[in-house]
Amino acid sequence: MKKLFFCVAAAALVLCGCGKDGGSSGVPVLIWWQIGSAQGGIAQDIKVISDYTQEKIGVRLDIKQAGWGDAAQRFTTMINAGEYYDILFADLTSYNRYVALGAFADLTDVLPEQAPKLWDYIPGVLWDGVKIKGRIYSVPTYKDSSKTLYHFWDHAVVEKYGLDISDTSWAGLDKALRTVKAGEGERYYPLIMARSTNNFIFDRYDSLAADLQPMGVRLDDGERRVINTLEQPDVQEAFRYLHSWYEAGLINPDANMIDETPKYRPFFMAQAWPAVAASYATSAEIAQYDAVRFFGPSYSTDSIQGSMNAINANSKYRNEAVKLLELVNTDKKLRDMLGYGIEGKHFTYVNGGTAVHRDRTDWPLINYQVGSFFIETPEDTVPPGYWEEVQSLNEQAAPSVMLGFMMDLEPVRNEVINCRSVWLKYFNDLNTGASDPVTALPQVMGELKNAGFNKVLAEAQRQVDEYFRN
Repeated sequence: MKKLFFCVAAAALVLCGCGKDGGSSGVPVLIWWQIGSAQGGIAQDIKVISDYTQEKIGVRLDIKQAGWGDAAQRFTTMINAGEYYDILFADLTSYNRYVALGAFADLTDVLPEQAPKLWDYIPGVLWDGVKIKGRIYSVPTYKDSSKTLYHFWDHAVVEKYGLDISDTSWAGLDKALRTVKAGEGERYYPLIMARSTNNFIFDRYDSLAADLQPMGVRLDDGERRVINTLEQPDVQEAFRYLHSWYEAGLINPDANMIDETPKYRPFFMAQAWPAVAASYATSAEIAQYDAVRFFGPSYSTDSIQGSMNAINANSKYRNEAVKLLELVNTDKKLRDMLGYGIEGKHFTYVNGGTAVHRDRTDWPLINYQVGSFFIETPEDTVPPGYWEEVQSLNEQAAPSVMLGFMMDLEPVRNEVINCRSVWLKYFNDLNTGASDPVTALPQVMGELKNAGFNKVLAEAQRQVDEYFRN
């Protein structure tokens, strides 16, 4: 009888939800999927964060992470199988596709009503950048959402050779890199690259969210012509210079075979802002990098959709999830916890509360996936005005003529898939200068044509014309 009594009592406790977490006392628990590598013990930390969100808006969190290598497959499988979640991190590579599957809730009318502070806080250009057919299915992360591109030079190298780094053209780079190479010798590579290195060759073109670099519309083309970017003089010039540098030994010979570059590089390009140069220098263990802007700032669908959080169309707690994303993007205390961990365990406030000092480096949540950078307390390792500099660039940014447009790939899905396969076959060698564009580009364009590229271009142009006519 005693055993029966205790079993019935335990069952009653479970049914009434008397545990502290997991929906205790009817409190909603929002499942939020992100990308990253979870560390042991984070569940206890999430409980601390949940205590705060429950106090503020009456919800608790269950944050889950899919590994970097398998997140895309994990999320696709989850959506296709109807696995339950409330919030899902999305980016340009997945957003359009998941919306087409009906996976994400339409938030267009919900946001102003349920989250007015969030609606007012995030600039209108960002809301435009996440629209699909005029509707909003995600909350964009307000961060370095515009694109500004910089050359970064080791200041010691610049001084040693008296380089003129103000000329950011390919010809100007050619002169500077060859000067360094001549001075340092055969085994020195002034431009160290890997297969994943971004040379920003296509960043003057809007990709229409098609994830197919050979197709695009120039950001400033008022006629919005969909073109083959590989035929454009600026793209071909870039590939010619890269190949000449590879041939002359300015680029490391294994660039097209390796996945990572060393921490120190004499020169590199990055989407960034000047103040971040100090962080790059610290990481590379040098005194100083000189930053020189060569593009932007510019807003495009691609740049805005680098980080978003969407809500499951089948979420039981749609309004609560919207309110949580509002809190994440407007409440400094919560934003700091999600970005750094638990105060007193992972970080400490310093300088009168105006900066954060990390006491540990094992906090697993990835900052750019969480929420706005501009309400977060900056780390004590960055210079004053760090985030203000980024915000200023956002305010200066010119919008792409294609802002708000995302191509519906369904009518040409097979052709797009085939064209992506063709491009990926050639991309690494072209991107690192290992192949000669004089022979490689005609081969690529021939195979793209056979894969249905002209049909993709025609369909894209039809959709663009229709979208901007209405």
